[in-house]
Amino acid sequence: MLRRRLLALLRRLLLVVAAFYGLVLLGLVWVRFLPPLTTTVHIQRRVESWFRPGEYEKRWDWVPLDRISRHAQRAVVAAEDARFYQHDGFDWKEIGKVVEEARREGEPPRGASTITQQLVKNLFLTTHSNPVRKGLELTITPLAELVLPKRRILELYLNVVEWGDGVYGIEEAARRWYGVPAARLGREQSARLAAILPAPRTRTPQRSSRYASIILGRMAQMGW
Repeated sequence: MLRRRLLALLRRLLLVVAAFYGLVLLGLVWVRFLPPLTTTVHIQRRVESWFRPGEYEKRWDWVPLDRISRHAQRAVVAAEDARFYQHDGFDWKEIGKVVEEARREGEPPRGASTITQQLVKNLFLTTHSNPVRKGLELTITPLAELVLPKRRILELYLNVVEWGDGVYGIEEAARRWYGVPAARLGREQSARLAAILPAPRTRTPQRSSRYASIILGRMAQMGW
């Protein structure tokens, strides 16, 4: 009797897992051709706003990649994932470096997520860090790389990630912080915007001069 119940529970669990990955795959096919209707992180922030004081206003305006400054595209790649165009979703060289640093310094390893991993997190998961979310992210990332071309991954990433409280996508970020469309972002403006991505709800471009300088240096090293 107990064995039968366990087998039934296992079957249901497998069905749930299969349904989840089926929906993720359908979602990836959708966003290959069309903008996402929303993302799980957008939903997360909306729900969180119900439990904090003040009004929450979501600002999000999708723009195609050819209407995003080349400086902005390059600054984000230099800042977030320098080997974006070379890896298959995981930057094993960076992961090895992070593990070695952690071993040498005796501290927990810092993050080494690629742009693809961060896109997966934004589209289908949440910002909450836990082993389950990380495991799902690691299994969905290869699917994303299989379904989406690199150019589309970058376009999606630039358009869905946070650039401030309630500010999503590079177009709204450019207008919020500099009063210009994303197509007109300059080199330094782009570096400053890229500098806030690790903590977009607490950092501002105006107070990110040091990291922006590092990003500009990386861009120069990459021939940009």
